[in-house]
Amino acid sequence: MTDGIFIGAGSGGAAPQTLNFRRANRHGLIAGATGTGKTVTLQGIVEGFSAAGVPSFVADVKGDLAGLAMAGSPHSKTHAIFAGRSAEIGQQDWRYDASPVRLWDLFGEQGLPIRATVSEMGPVLLARMLGLNEVQEGVLAIAFHVADQDGLILHDLDDLQALLSHCAERAPELTTSFGNVSKQSVGAIQRSLLQLRSQGGEQFFGEPALAITDLIQQEDGRGVVNILAADKLMASPKLYATFLLWLLSELFEQLPEVGDPDRPKLVFFFDEAHLLFEDAPEALLDKVEQVVRLIRSKGVGVYFITQNPVDIPEAVAGQLGNRVQHALRAFTPKDQRAIRAAAETFRANPGLDVATAITELKVGEALVSLLQPDGSPSPVERTLIKAPASRVGPLSSPERQAVLDADALAAKYAERVDHHTAEEMLAEKAARATEAAAAKVEAAPRTEPKEQPSSMDKMMQSAGRAAASSIGRQVANEIGRAVLGGGRRRSSGGLIGGLLRGVLGNLLK
Repeated sequence: MTDGIFIGAGSGGAAPQTLNFRRANRHGLIAGATGTGKTVTLQGIVEGFSAAGVPSFVADVKGDLAGLAMAGSPHSKTHAIFAGRSAEIGQQDWRYDASPVRLWDLFGEQGLPIRATVSEMGPVLLARMLGLNEVQEGVLAIAFHVADQDGLILHDLDDLQALLSHCAERAPELTTSFGNVSKQSVGAIQRSLLQLRSQGGEQFFGEPALAITDLIQQEDGRGVVNILAADKLMASPKLYATFLLWLLSELFEQLPEVGDPDRPKLVFFFDEAHLLFEDAPEALLDKVEQVVRLIRSKGVGVYFITQNPVDIPEAVAGQLGNRVQHALRAFTPKDQRAIRAAAETFRANPGLDVATAITELKVGEALVSLLQPDGSPSPVERTLIKAPASRVGPLSSPERQAVLDADALAAKYAERVDHHTAEEMLAEKAARATEAAAAKVEAAPRTEPKEQPSSMDKMMQSAGRAAASSIGRQVANEIGRAVLGGGRRRSSGGLIGGLLRGVLGNLLK
């Protein structure tokens, strides 16, 4: 077995370029304008890793890479081009062949569904996926903390929705403990969740979650190529970029330290890499830089594929030791700056004007500089890229279905599993609270309602009060006259008669 992957060579087989296995986990870059041959370069490198028993993961943005599952054909439109190129670079052992492929799809339509739980995603990456501002991200972090405190399991978006509603109800309490938790911020997060659902994002969250070990498998001694169908996913670029960053983070967290192995355990290809860095906050860029720097010690190589090398931040680009640069076009001042920047990243070759060569490269040709066995980059060389062994182009629907039907993991991931999680737990808690409140009302002592007096009763009570008042006045008058000796005696029966007249008068009103 060779020590590396043959990438290509100069015309006549001069200056062959080989990607050394021991340095393959030092990451790499494949860059160039649309239509310059990046996909064929990527395909050839993936085939080389697979043949050496190294599995890989690659996002298939245009649908072309699924062709790795089928051998190329001498009847294809590209056969004459590839046969001529193989002869030109002295590739004597070139032949058509397929690679073992596993198809994945976040939406579960063109491959096995990939799922993760909300808890695994975490508040930082989820905030990026939802496009939250700093305040909303803080509220989301508080919600995750509440879930940890209360033992609430977060698997899918329904769980997160229930948790956010729960936090809104407890907003005054949480604000006192953790800082401002406004219902407005919670509402904004919930609206972002609704947008994510409309993009099909809810398909990604749930169980069974992806087992990282299922990405690191071999078949008959060859590494399995894991291909993510990303053509539909590209309509939601933040979902795409955040998912791939999550996957990198999971690899970093779960894989053991292996230092610099003889060959990588897994190679990760990140197509349309500029989407990872567009509008990314500083904290997220720091996380990407940290993961890329440290994941190589886990035996994982990361290769970014992008149109323009300046799309990659310097902190990340400085770690990409293996470089393949296809043609760039100098149509604008920005393009010209990008060409100069790309030229400066290569180890100089006295016999090659890199900045000029970048604009002159033909399709299938690239400037290549790879890490040598001692870890130093090789001088940049103008290189014809080798022809791929597999089909250049997509799979038909029947071919894709045949690959899926033959996959041993199909039964494991096909059906979604709904566990007892936060949504159910919070619903049960609310039901218990309602039952407790009802029981408290039921147990409270009851007081008999007072009997309301009738109209006649009211009349008699009023008459009684009037009579008592009249008696009081008459008694007081009689006592006054007796004591003071003044006034004449009343007629009509005196005191008793007056009392009767008062009573009868009030009764007849």
